[in-house]
Amino acid sequence: MTSSEALKQIRRIQLVSSRMATSIFAGEYQSVFKGKGIEFEHLREYLPGDDVRTIDWNVTARSSHPFVRQFVEERELTVVIMLDISTSLTFGTQHHLKSRTAAEVCALLAGAALKNNDKVGLLLFTDRIERYIPPRKGNRHLFKMIREALFLKPVGTGTDIAGALEYLNRIMKRSAVLFLISDFYAPGFATTLMMAQARHDVVAVAITDPAEVDLPPVGLIKLDDAETGESRLVDTTDAEVRRRYQSNGIMMRDERKRLLRSAGADFVEIMTDTSYLQTLVGFFRRRGRRLRR
Repeated sequence: MTSSEALKQIRRIQLVSSRMATSIFAGEYQSVFKGKGIEFEHLREYLPGDDVRTIDWNVTARSSHPFVRQFVEERELTVVIMLDISTSLTFGTQHHLKSRTAAEVCALLAGAALKNNDKVGLLLFTDRIERYIPPRKGNRHLFKMIREALFLKPVGTGTDIAGALEYLNRIMKRSAVLFLISDFYAPGFATTLMMAQARHDVVAVAITDPAEVDLPPVGLIKLDDAETGESRLVDTTDAEVRRRYQSNGIMMRDERKRLLRSAGADFVEIMTDTSYLQTLVGFFRRRGRRLRR
């Protein structure tokens, strides 16, 4: 791909994600994430009916007139998108690889956060930290995040979710909203995720290709483990082989969901053969109803 083709691709995704965030998604996003709390805005003279608990007694004593403190809700959030770019994401049997779907979801979430006037950062990881872009605002910042999410060539091949969470916990001094986008084919991250959730608001976004659950009957194929390099031949015309494959795929999905939810993280699964926009809108609506209850 030439540099001009890459630029067009980045611009197209930036435009599409910004439109989605503006027209459909931003309202759903805004309704389910709270700001940091209540922030002092200004002082004004006391009026009958004001809550006496808001009186600033120091100013009142100096001026000989009662003054009250006015507060506003501080809406601005810090959002960090943690994007898995390991080799297992370079799989796909639909229109896009899982990595492309993950990058587009990343762009949509970043666009919605920026429309909400939040600061957004990006952490790209494999079995190591590949790139960290600190939280900022602006369209140039969004362009940079999309470019890195789409085209950064990782050094690592495996997946270390625990290491990525530990790194983020070290550098983030304040609480944030974390979107963790991965297929979660990694061991030993449950405890670290639980610790991150205790400090941050974590949303786990799992990317799944249908062929990871249902094996189509297409004859003899070679299945490769992208991260370990192991491979094996499988006869997909054998109904028993497909049944066992499906059973194992369902079991792995159920275990992934159980693990993420037991750690306290919110969970949404994105299938590469369906609209990720509609999936995310549905998820945030359900989250909003749950929070209102």
